[in-house]
Amino acid sequence: MVRSLDGLVLAPVADQAPGQVGTRTRFTYHEKDGEIWAEYAGGDVVRGHLVGTRREDRLDFRYVQLKTDGTTSSGHCVSTVVELPDGRVRLEEAWQWESQAGSGTSVVEQVTEPGP
Repeated sequence: MVRSLDGLVLAPVADQAPGQVGTRTRFTYHEKDGEIWAEYAGGDVVRGHLVGTRREDRLDFRYVQLKTDGTTSSGHCVSTVVELPDGRVRLEEAWQWESQAGSGTSVVEQVTEPGP
């Protein structure tokens, strides 16, 4: 199993559609006893939260976010935790909105600086 996500900061490697998370979004992860949660913000997201579970290298969580236009949205995501050759962590994600139509995949990777 890849090391704990607790205290790690991750960011998307590519921008999603406008109004969603993007390369300027930063996720700060926490983990304890199989529980995971994170706060995120940046880009079009004013504030977001996710909460769920980790079983080995699989995360299963729900997320909710407030966007700069004042709207909210929520969804479900399943991620695979991968350790990169340089020791950083990558999450390979499959997500689906629950508050609106849409689904997709994304990749977030550990960053060493807070970002923009």
